[in-house]
Amino acid sequence: MTRVRVLVVEDEPKMAGLLRRGLTEEGYAVDLARDGPEGFAAALSRHYDAMVLDVMLPGRSGFLVCRDLRQHRVWVPVLLLTARDGISDRIHGLDGGADDYLTKPFHLGELFARLRALIRRGPITRPAVLAAEDLRLDPAARRCWRGEREITLTGKEFALLEVLLRHPGQVFTRDALLEHCWDFAYESRSNVVDVHIRSLRDKIDRPFAATSLETVRGLGYRISADGGQPGPGTGRSRP
Repeated sequence: MTRVRVLVVEDEPKMAGLLRRGLTEEGYAVDLARDGPEGFAAALSRHYDAMVLDVMLPGRSGFLVCRDLRQHRVWVPVLLLTARDGISDRIHGLDGGADDYLTKPFHLGELFARLRALIRRGPITRPAVLAAEDLRLDPAARRCWRGEREITLTGKEFALLEVLLRHPGQVFTRDALLEHCWDFAYESRSNVVDVHIRSLRDKIDRPFAATSLETVRGLGYRISADGGQPGPGTGRSRP
């Protein structure tokens, strides 16, 4: 029977040895990489069922390794390990394409359980950069482009575009966008969504003669999967 193969990328020798021994005793086949470039090359060169990736690595951080693997369309499930417990670090790692996050020190039993869950689920295609043709959004770096031109967005504009780009072609009602992009303390049900959508459209569409941000009358808004490239007879409406 084929053994489940795990790649461990950890530069601290004691921790690397502990992980290798523990995973081997659990029945996994384990490969070990000692720094970011070595781990990145290993994940590109062969199939792994899961990857245990330390964040603080020589040569290239775990955040960058994970992000670059996703950009190379490598979807191995990634469990990030870090000694830092900050919320911003967790968000950065997950936005970069990681599947789970474990803070040091941890119990090996919890790591094994999280790995089993990731392996059962299998690879999930989740690009680190969201795109509809030449309209691109990088949630981890908080950057947006149309073609080669970078676009500066406010926090709410970014949040709205991220929600829409994660589900191209799907219509979101105004209430749904409020729930996704405003906190629970926000009570207004005015035209705040329309105002921010109009501002977003002025940045991502109008300067490029594009129509990606569509109004579906009586329902809400969506991002067209083709990025709203200009063309005759599109029939797309605007508020």
